[in-house]
Amino acid sequence: MNPIAEIVVSLLIVIGGSFALIGSWGLVKLPSLMTRLHGPTKATTLGVGSCLIASMIYFPAAGGSFSAHELLITLFLFVSAPISANMIAKAHLHRQGWSIDPNPEDAIKGALPNTGGPTGWATFWKPRDEPDE
Repeated sequence: MNPIAEIVVSLLIVIGGSFALIGSWGLVKLPSLMTRLHGPTKATTLGVGSCLIASMIYFPAAGGSFSAHELLITLFLFVSAPISANMIAKAHLHRQGWSIDPNPEDAIKGALPNTGGPTGWATFWKPRDEPDE
């Protein structure tokens, strides 16, 4: 195998493992659900994507044939992670009754700030004084 390919694959695996470790650590250590979303959706996605790209480089460099499976998995991860994070955040807002977990690290004390627009923060917004149907 080409020494340059070995170095690139090794670096990608180390970078991927580091990102996955940092993302997992953020998932465990961050204080509220809304901040905990950043660990798996950003850092861990980059870590897994880096390991998949290393695999995509390794097999053709080692004499195997090229397979697009790793590329497709990487693209799927980068497309689906932000969408799933958005859905989890919106479900959390609906479940909490338009209030968020108080986070001692920021200035938000349990309610979302006013957006100034008629629709508020979510697509399913309705004024609080309207009764449920």
